[in-house]
Amino acid sequence: MLQTEKSLNIIVLAKQVPDTRNVGKNAMKADGTVNRAALPAIFNPEDLNALEQALQIKDKHPGSKITILTMGPGRAAEVIREGLFRGADDGVLLTDRAFAGADTLATSYALSMAVRKISNFDIIISGRQAIDGDTAQVGPQVAEKLGIPQITYAENIESIANGKIRIKRRLENGVETVEASLPILVTVNSSAQSCRPRNAKLLQKYKHAKTVTERQVENIDYIDIYSERPYLNLIEWGVADVNADVAMCGLSGSPTKVKRIENVSFQAKDHKKLSDSDEDMNELMKELIENHTIG
Repeated sequence: MLQTEKSLNIIVLAKQVPDTRNVGKNAMKADGTVNRAALPAIFNPEDLNALEQALQIKDKHPGSKITILTMGPGRAAEVIREGLFRGADDGVLLTDRAFAGADTLATSYALSMAVRKISNFDIIISGRQAIDGDTAQVGPQVAEKLGIPQITYAENIESIANGKIRIKRRLENGVETVEASLPILVTVNSSAQSCRPRNAKLLQKYKHAKTVTERQVENIDYIDIYSERPYLNLIEWGVADVNADVAMCGLSGSPTKVKRIENVSFQAKDHKKLSDSDEDMNELMKELIENHTIG
């Protein structure tokens, strides 16, 4: 799979997630799945950190190619466009009703089958976890299904040379630097460098990039440009396209079951106004210690 030291094929696993900063009472469906239609959709934050790491590799290794791979409904193609606006080269939308309701096991299976279809890769990079699940399981599960090494909690990809990748990891009690062989899957922490903004020239180049389904639904009038500019045709794959087993996808392939959902509302009740005097500060510390909040 490894090509040359100066030209690497990189797959970035990215997810469109509901903005959990705006969670309301309709955020969940009765069956325990996320009601995505009720929440604004955004690019998963740590996946943006992962994209930046991929772009930095591309900067250092001219000729490298970045492919965005995302799974979701049709609107998830927006994640691919956001990647293209920042410097990715192409993208694949994995979308099919059979993928709906997938837990981490079914999601990682579907993604691994798509990666196998892409086939020619050196590095897979993803965010550590998605904010709509916080499991940090999908990346490692994809690596296991592909049978390749993995490095998690990456903060910076320091070098790639002689078929080896060197990475600084951010751990709970410090940092460590590790090395592994390519091909590899890397998950990236939020402590990694933030993703660069959209590039104005790339925005103009890819603003009409669409999947076939999007063009059909929106009745796009720019038919000619999709023949003249093939890079505007975003790839769309379903279960059959990646030779996936339907029984292992979506709800049918998800052993995780949500038994009960509770809506919890936090309301401020008692409050106390304190000055910056030593007496008030001492009183506050005493109360916090007595309540076992600290100490």
